[in-house]
Amino acid sequence: MNANERIKAAEESLKPQFERIDEISLYNQEKVLNAFREERIALRHFMPSTGYGYGDEGREALKRVYARAFGAERAIVSPALLSGTHALTVALFGVLRPGMRILFATGEPYDTIRPVIGGSGNGSLKDFGVSSDTLSLTEDGKIDRVGVLERLKAQKYDMLYLQRSRGYELRDAFSVDEIGEFIAFAREKGFTGCIFVDNCYGEFVEKREPTEVGADLIVGSLIKNPGGGLAPTGGYIAGKESYVEMCENRLTAPSVGGEIGSYAFGYQQFYQGFFLAPHVVAQALKGGLLIGKCMEMLGYRNFPETSKPLSDITRAIRFHTKEELCAFIQSVQDVSPVDSFVTLEPWDMPGYDDQVIMAAGTFVAGASIELSADAPIREPYTAYFQGGLTYEHCKIACKAILEKLPK
Repeated sequence: MNANERIKAAEESLKPQFERIDEISLYNQEKVLNAFREERIALRHFMPSTGYGYGDEGREALKRVYARAFGAERAIVSPALLSGTHALTVALFGVLRPGMRILFATGEPYDTIRPVIGGSGNGSLKDFGVSSDTLSLTEDGKIDRVGVLERLKAQKYDMLYLQRSRGYELRDAFSVDEIGEFIAFAREKGFTGCIFVDNCYGEFVEKREPTEVGADLIVGSLIKNPGGGLAPTGGYIAGKESYVEMCENRLTAPSVGGEIGSYAFGYQQFYQGFFLAPHVVAQALKGGLLIGKCMEMLGYRNFPETSKPLSDITRAIRFHTKEELCAFIQSVQDVSPVDSFVTLEPWDMPGYDDQVIMAAGTFVAGASIELSADAPIREPYTAYFQGGLTYEHCKIACKAILEKLPK
């Protein structure tokens, strides 16, 4: 079976999943459209601002659109949040105080967050007197409720931290239903602190966001799902008003909070990207499923399995050798619209424990809602694939991957 035949067979088998993705996309598109209409978005909201940004209507309306679409009381949406890691850091430092304690209930957090928590002498939470514990997942990759309950009985925690996506772990992403069930469990057992969700890669994959099932704060990056491929930078923090206000004070200063913040280039890309995001996310999900199914047909293990419901846009594919892994990543770079001619090499990427090889020939540098893939160079050799602004681009990439893998 050649590459084209394999792709055609994969598409045929994936029709039910594709229909479900289209249904969710339509639902989320209407939700976002209604948020725009209810906030009466007009051309004046796209205008640039400078200096302090007092009275910046575009900034304020964009916050309200996000909050409304995500079922949150309040939101921060800002180009001053430089990445998902930065947005998470601002939110953590905004809410936590010396002497407080976090329980990471979904296992080890993503590589770049670990130094934020426990680095010594680098301005980490630990340096400011905030301590943390990490609870491993169960053998089947679920939150260990028994373990959580034991920890809550033995120790006072001020925050439960949940990471929706898998990061560089070989587990499935957590669904919004799973997150909601765990939040209800924690509240039933008497937890009254902040329930914090790293929502990166999960926005618009399902019909609800974690803020709609009880999460106090959700955080993400605008060069992932909610930016729709158009936002040039930025991040968001959304949730309960009291917590978001604390984060605003950390982002700027307690005297001004969310009242300042200008953007001299205007807000159209942020609004338009958010409007397009439900459709773009659906395209990425379909593309990831296609590539995953084709790799599955060749005997490569996928996380999640292609028959399972999706809860984020990432897909982990395990390879037998470093050479296969690097060939997969390079094939994604080869079909990128930007820097397709680049030969990739693993490198010591800031914030990561191992060397990383990354394909990111994107219009917005590093945007993982665009077709991209990366992998730490360590066993088991696993590539993490995400994004794709159009299904057609993903399909072209799938053919390139099938033809490039070592025979």
